Amino acid sequence: MTEMVYGAVPVQSGDPVLPRWWRTIDKWTLSSILILFGIGLLLGLASSPPLAAKNGLEPFHYVTRQAIFGGMAILVMFTVSMMSPTLVRRLAVLGFLGAFAALVMLPVFGTDFGKGATRWYSLGFASVQPSEFLKPGFIVMAAWMLSASQQLGGPPGKAYSFIMTVTIVLILAMQPDFGQACLILFSWGVMYFVAGAPMVLLMVLAGLVVLGGTVAYSNSEHFARRIDGFLSPDLDPTTQLGYATNAIREGGFFGVGVGEGQVKWSLPDAHTDFIIAVAAEEYGLICVLVIIALYSVIVVRSLLRLMKERDPFIRLAGTGLACVFGVQAMINMGVAVRLLPAKGMTLPFVSYGGSSLIAGGITVGMLLAFTRSRPQGKMEDILLRRANR
Repeated sequence: MTEMVYGAVPVQSGDPVLPRWWRTIDKWTLSSILILFGIGLLLGLASSPPLAAKNGLEPFHYVTRQAIFGGMAILVMFTVSMMSPTLVRRLAVLGFLGAFAALVMLPVFGTDFGKGATRWYSLGFASVQPSEFLKPGFIVMAAWMLSASQQLGGPPGKAYSFIMTVTIVLILAMQPDFGQACLILFSWGVMYFVAGAPMVLLMVLAGLVVLGGTVAYSNSEHFARRIDGFLSPDLDPTTQLGYATNAIREGGFFGVGVGEGQVKWSLPDAHTDFIIAVAAEEYGLICVLVIIALYSVIVVRSLLRLMKERDPFIRLAGTGLACVFGVQAMINMGVAVRLLPAKGMTLPFVSYGGSSLIAGGITVGMLLAFTRSRPQGKMEDILLRRANR
């Protein structure tokens, strides 16, 4: 507890891996992640039995699977968080290349599971969504390119990262998966801004995003239907948004009671995209505020530690990972209360889903690795070293 209040002890050379990791890790962020996973299991106990009964499975079939996938995610998170930034970058590049290849092959070997968008590979016992694993690898890859462009005589990393971003966004839009496409574009925009992008260029990019949305609305029935449903003044109470909105209203401040909620019997995605509606109905606004606070702690603590980081690559990559983690949570909860159009996006570490949980473990593992306390050196030493190059 003392270290959580006064900060981590500086690294001592020659320390064993585990003691060094424990002294340098951000324990507030780590604790918040573990609490979110616990809340996800608790909400899974409430939301998944109706779906299991509908599919003729054991009552806690999905909770058991969530615990297994979550255990794998926690193990991955701890393993990645112990790595050096250089090793994280190397593995992220390999992971990005593999996920990108899988994304490109989706139209040939992928499936839509009847949801109108080809986003998954069916393995029989489970499914894999490549875009979930693409995000952390993309962020690290783009941060590497952007940081390299800041070096004297470095490559045109900003241009390369922009081309890579546009390519991925177009591939995702063709699935269609506009939610993940927006996250990819947002993460690159945040890193580009932190890297020193001029405001005029950012305004031009914002205009291009609006133009792209207009084109998508005119040419994609899937996209247009969701936008029309969001803008419609009348909300159909028999739709997923209608059920979720009513559940949040019924929950009030303290909820209707554990196991007493009804929305889980009506929503097919109660355990994934709309799990926050289950939390609001059974546990009330108090539970939702706790969940929001935990995500805020993760994002704010990470950004505060990254502000002290002098390595451009670590600063950019960590900022991108922290922001995309927080924004995904914000989008999921915003959809449930009808502040945003339906996106089909999970709540990190809370929603059910093997790909989401394991990819989330990779993401926060990288974030914890980048935000670990490390000797920064004196600023004058860094400036002199750059001047002598």
